[in-house]
Amino acid sequence: MFSHITLGTNDLERALQFYDAILERLGIVRLLSSPEYGFAAYGHPGEKPGLFVCLPFNEKEATAGNGTHVALMASSREAVDAFHACGLSLGATDEGAPGPRPHYHEHYYGAYLRDHDGNKLQACCHAPA
Repeated sequence: MFSHITLGTNDLERALQFYDAILERLGIVRLLSSPEYGFAAYGHPGEKPGLFVCLPFNEKEATAGNGTHVALMASSREAVDAFHACGLSLGATDEGAPGPRPHYHEHYYGAYLRDHDGNKLQACCHAPA
């Protein structure tokens, strides 16, 4: 259903350091980087990119959407924990500690962060404990 998701940033170098580190915990890597055009693309090795981080093309300030977040699939609950801990160590804001979210379904496990630009990110795992 989706081609890709793009998140804006006001500081590309800081954003790339942040995303390189937290996405690595989920097995996601930077597949393409174009600092001269102000973006980078992330995905699983051997696949097409699904997440882009960029300076806004209109050259205005990047802002986060209220009620908007990007949920990234984790292979395990430990990967969710590592994503969250890594993000916090890099200056992200905690928006929900790792843990079960039974109101979604009985095996749902997730954690939420806000990056330096205010974008809300989630890592989640749907597998039983």
